[in-house]
Amino acid sequence: MGKLIEFRDVVKKFNGIPVLDGVTFSVEKGEVLCVVGPSGTGKSVTLKHLVRLLTPTSGSIMVDGVDVATCSDDELVKLRDRIGYLFQGGALLAWMTVAENVALPLEECTKLPDREIAVRVRHALRAVELTAAADKYPTEISGGMQKRAGLARAVVRESDIVLYDEPTSGLDPVTSITINRLIKKLNRELGITSIVVTHDLQGALAIADRILLLKGGKVVECSTPAEFTQSSNPDVREFLAAMKGETL
Repeated sequence: MGKLIEFRDVVKKFNGIPVLDGVTFSVEKGEVLCVVGPSGTGKSVTLKHLVRLLTPTSGSIMVDGVDVATCSDDELVKLRDRIGYLFQGGALLAWMTVAENVALPLEECTKLPDREIAVRVRHALRAVELTAAADKYPTEISGGMQKRAGLARAVVRESDIVLYDEPTSGLDPVTSITINRLIKKLNRELGITSIVVTHDLQGALAIADRILLLKGGKVVECSTPAEFTQSSNPDVREFLAAMKGETL
């Protein structure tokens, strides 16, 4: 498949304190990589570097051979066109219907005719099983449906990379399973390369091709779900025990 995304010895400091401390990993084209770890270990900071909402103190982030931190503005626009971003809170505009929210990236960032925009919105809503809610407002639908609407908006531009920031945060277990199933469905059916930052370990084990554990701003493990759960790495064992509510 080949490496689509690479972090190379990335350091990010805030006020001289490293939040990312020599982070190195890669993501294969078409892969689902789930990033887990305790709060404050730099998981969301990692995502923000991929769309240059943040730039590294040192190191490089490559997307399809382009250095995100140093590329030209034109190259950055092209990269961002390829990347969908599902924000933790969904970030839907309350005064717009679900369909209007999903259409927004196409209306703001493309010159597509209205008819083509409508077709893409219908396809995106169908992909996340939300067609019936197209004309509803965010306040009229559940939290899980809002997340699905955000997911539709993330893929409506036919992005080949999607970044998910805590996609199941605040959702009940049944709804979380639905969101995780949709992430895997989009990965399989559309070939989307996905990086999922999550506290939902069971979800990560279900959908990931590989799981990356961050601790103290460092990558301490990156392995398949089966390898992750059987790892003898003490940091992994400690994390798994904490997720089970155990103490070591």
